[in-house]
Amino acid sequence: MPVSIHDDPPILICADLQIEYLTPGRRHVILDGDAATARCLELLTLWRSNLWPVMHLKRIAQAAWFNPASKLTDWIAEAKPRPGEMTFEHPLPSAYSSSRFGDYMSNIRNVRCVLAGFSLDETILATAVDGFHRSHRYEVVTDAVACRQPGSGDAAAYQRAVVNVVGNFATIRSSAELIRTSGAVAV
Repeated sequence: MPVSIHDDPPILICADLQIEYLTPGRRHVILDGDAATARCLELLTLWRSNLWPVMHLKRIAQAAWFNPASKLTDWIAEAKPRPGEMTFEHPLPSAYSSSRFGDYMSNIRNVRCVLAGFSLDETILATAVDGFHRSHRYEVVTDAVACRQPGSGDAAAYQRAVVNVVGNFATIRSSAELIRTSGAVAV
């Protein structure tokens, strides 16, 4: 049954839109990150112009390859959180590893979240699985997500495989579909 997105707007969750993932030579570089970034910015513009809720996730892992003191963990300039938008730092792949995020999500009713951003094979997958087990509803925007390049093999095939796995725990949508139906979204 279609309902107006204005009655129950989903929360846009921008996952790990950090410089680290776009910097050549870094372990978790996303080579095709420009396309996903552009789609994320489109979604951010839609959400911000309608004053719908936005969350930002920031990975702060304490690993040798991920130095939280480095400028590389900073937000991508265009995707930087604005005043009034929620931010959560998470040390493990799932956003639920942030106790603040877990508390917030458990205290809101009718949770509907749209996930976009980087770390498809880590943050987005782990968050969708954890949310599924908490009866939270997630949608993943297939052309607004990206993941690191696999050690070997076809990167596009790897991303499709991860999206297929995420599809077991979240609804899969395209940004065009989400933007086109922004006036009425099927529940």
